[in-house]
Amino acid sequence: MGSEANTRLADLFGLTGWSKGELARLVNRQAAAMGHPQLATDTSRVRRWIDTGESPRDPVPKVLAALFTERLGRVVTIEDLGFDRRRQTGKRQTGNGLPLSQPERTAEALTEFTGMDLMLNRRGLVGAGAALASGSVLSAAMYEWLHTDPALAADAPVFDDPLHADPSDHDRYEAAPVGFQEIESLEHSVEVFRAWDASRGGGLQRKAVVGQLNEVGGMLSYRHPPQLQARLWGVAANLAVLAGWMSHDVGLERTAQNYFVLAAHAAREGGDRPRAGEALSRAARQMVHLNRPEEALDLMKLAKTGGGDSAPPRTLAMLETIEAWAQAAMGRGQEVRRTLGNAEDLFVSDRSDVAPASWMQNFDEADLHGMQALAFRTLADFEPSAAVPAQLHAEQAIELRTGGHERSTIFDYLSLAAACFIEGDPDKADAHARRALLLIGQTSSHRTWDRLYATYQLSERYAGHRRIQDLRLEIEAVMPRRKARNTGRAPFRNPGGRGSGRMSV
Repeated sequence: MGSEANTRLADLFGLTGWSKGELARLVNRQAAAMGHPQLATDTSRVRRWIDTGESPRDPVPKVLAALFTERLGRVVTIEDLGFDRRRQTGKRQTGNGLPLSQPERTAEALTEFTGMDLMLNRRGLVGAGAALASGSVLSAAMYEWLHTDPALAADAPVFDDPLHADPSDHDRYEAAPVGFQEIESLEHSVEVFRAWDASRGGGLQRKAVVGQLNEVGGMLSYRHPPQLQARLWGVAANLAVLAGWMSHDVGLERTAQNYFVLAAHAAREGGDRPRAGEALSRAARQMVHLNRPEEALDLMKLAKTGGGDSAPPRTLAMLETIEAWAQAAMGRGQEVRRTLGNAEDLFVSDRSDVAPASWMQNFDEADLHGMQALAFRTLADFEPSAAVPAQLHAEQAIELRTGGHERSTIFDYLSLAAACFIEGDPDKADAHARRALLLIGQTSSHRTWDRLYATYQLSERYAGHRRIQDLRLEIEAVMPRRKARNTGRAPFRNPGGRGSGRMSV
């Protein structure tokens, strides 16, 4: 029994509106539905969980996580409830009587989180309301862990049977061990999902990616030969990044952040430090998008140092462009130009005869220019002269874009339109914004609407211009109403001022 109150559980309990007696009854009912009819709890035990920090035995934490997830409409994990997963899983033993290793705990975290996420999908709940952890908190929590050697070889128990699993921990519906053919199929599925995301945005395929990741988490609970196990961790990392990016794309920000962290864990277990660094850089991009650039820079330091010395120049170039975007959001023009110069040098130095990792293939020359355009366009809110290089890079990005990158093309046109508004050329801005409007309805990306809204704000200073007046009406007609509700904005009332477009880039 603990001696201090479980404040995490108390805070979440307060949000539910339940009484302690009601929660006890719900636990008993849910446990029976999950195959544990013998479990019986009461009001006094619930009180001890909250007031004295008593940690319940399995399967109660999982039962509670399921109940709170459904009640609050967002993923709630065992850790969110203030229960220590290590203490929970440490009591479980493998078939050889050894405690679960760090990789197995990571696999368990994957299956638990994706399972809760899928439950929300099935029941039509929306999980957008949870607060994000700050970048500095994430960096401090992960620094030491990311700079140690992966646990695969050092900590994992060695079984006589490499595919050993405790039958009591799995039911017949869970994933089975896999071979090289299945791994190749999984890797191909990642490419399909990645291509769909780049073209259409994260909304339509997010559930499929989460479901696939849930299956892979189950596969990782079996012990495969080392080479196969490393590739399976790679699949898990790639799927987790995609699940996070798709969640961010549709506004599920805390869910996205959790997936990015899980992806970093999975990449590290597979021994791929550059992949772990790239996963954390996604969390940094998310922070910039949410106007938290200082925290993005915290995460970028971790992403760059934690990625190790093996990261190729193209990966380092990509990381530099994200750091430059964060610097631009803080108005640090000199640093932006220096960082983007480093990115160009690194990109050029990359050996063309060495194929980039699959997860880096979308960062090509077009994307380099697209990120430079975004950084300069963001800087132009502080230094209007930055609108000129923003236009040049956006035009180069558009010229280089190939089919299947519609979302990025939309971003390029919106960067171009915004830069033209800032430079004082509303006619050009109108033409580029209309090209973005032609494409934007084909995607399920909320981020494209965020960028469109920023362009709409910039257009307000030219509202007396006839063509801009028409453009604003067209934007108002197509902008999803749910966006205004979810962001707490009222985008189509007269802002009453010029508006910088800086609210969400």
